Amino acid sequence: MFVSDCLSVNEKGHLAIGGIDTVELAAQYGTPCYVVDEDQIRANCRAYVRSIEENYGGNGIAIYASKAFNCKAMCRIVNEEKMGLDVVSGGELYTALKAGFPAEKIYFHGNNKTLPELEEAVSAGVGRIMVDNMYELENLSRIARSSGKSVGVILRIKPGIDAHTHSFIMTGQIDSKFGFALETGEAMEGVKAAIAADNINFKGIHCHIGSQIFDVEPFERAAEVMVGFMAEIKAQTGVEVAELDLGGGFGIKYSSDDNPLEYSEYMAKVATVLKAECVKRGVAQPFIIIEPGRSVAGSAGITLYTVGAVKSIPDIRTYVSIDGGMGDNPRYILYQSTYELVCANKADKPKDFKITLAGRCCESGDLIQEDALVQQVEPGDIMAVLSTGAYNYSMSSNYNRIPKPPVVMVSGGQSRVVVRRETYEDVISKDI
Repeated sequence: MFVSDCLSVNEKGHLAIGGIDTVELAAQYGTPCYVVDEDQIRANCRAYVRSIEENYGGNGIAIYASKAFNCKAMCRIVNEEKMGLDVVSGGELYTALKAGFPAEKIYFHGNNKTLPELEEAVSAGVGRIMVDNMYELENLSRIARSSGKSVGVILRIKPGIDAHTHSFIMTGQIDSKFGFALETGEAMEGVKAAIAADNINFKGIHCHIGSQIFDVEPFERAAEVMVGFMAEIKAQTGVEVAELDLGGGFGIKYSSDDNPLEYSEYMAKVATVLKAECVKRGVAQPFIIIEPGRSVAGSAGITLYTVGAVKSIPDIRTYVSIDGGMGDNPRYILYQSTYELVCANKADKPKDFKITLAGRCCESGDLIQEDALVQQVEPGDIMAVLSTGAYNYSMSSNYNRIPKPPVVMVSGGQSRVVVRRETYEDVISKDI
């Protein structure tokens, strides 16, 4: 019935998440409010950990791409579920360390890490730094040498794969800000430089072809290309690549029209191709790394709003305004992202009312969804936007100086705040 397994309709006809009435959650914590089902997140983590065991005999690790949703509580959950952590900034690294996440299980990504960030990562002893370009490699070698440390690195490679997704979230093609290009010879130059660099321990190669991908074929093709590059590295340098990071990007169900594969199917199909290519190319099967982010957190979250004005323009559209908007969910204005809507206090009623869900920001483009079907709504109703566990809180802003909503986690019939609601004092706290 719903796009997420953690959602249901209770005996009151209300939307429930993790068995808890969302109307009651809205009354208790206020709106807007992000609500995340911790049990669903843990189940998703375990599915990926299990896939490494089943498909690679445990010779690998699933690392959570924390840019999707990062807070101290999330870092603790990921650690408890025996996953590694992918961070892309000093702030994400700091959060992880403050949450007690083991530094050796942290993988530091990013296309333009600052010198202080590289120094912080080396000082903390992160497990791997995913090197994006020659400039970064040179800086990292110098920092590692001056600190007397050897740093394990994995080079990010552009495999030249069309991921069949939104152009803003395609990252594997040659025209991308990320990584070393295969086609130009840049990738091999980077590998040779990493092998020769002082205080650099070249461990492997990485690719990430994009996000919200439903088709398994691009992942299979990426595995073929990367194993082929491993063989070229071995032939030209004599070095056997020890680690292969195949990235993430697995799609989730945002609407009833979406039909993603089970993640276990992705894993099994890609593993089959990878193993065959290793045999064909005469290279040892590497330690495998995968980076699920959206598929861990996305389906586990919803956002609750209170409906304000309902404005009908005859023969044009009906605007339903809510007390949030692009500040807490910028994905529609960025990507025209599809969402399913539910009037939480009328979840058992038919969806026969076409609306445009409008945010409160002073922007004509501040919309969450256009021409969407929902139950008949009126001021004071609670509106739920589904599948907002990833890239909503993490991309939120204080546009119009609106405080950011809290994050509430539910588990085992209980709820708790893991990120408190901002206040006006928080918003002005850095003003001078």
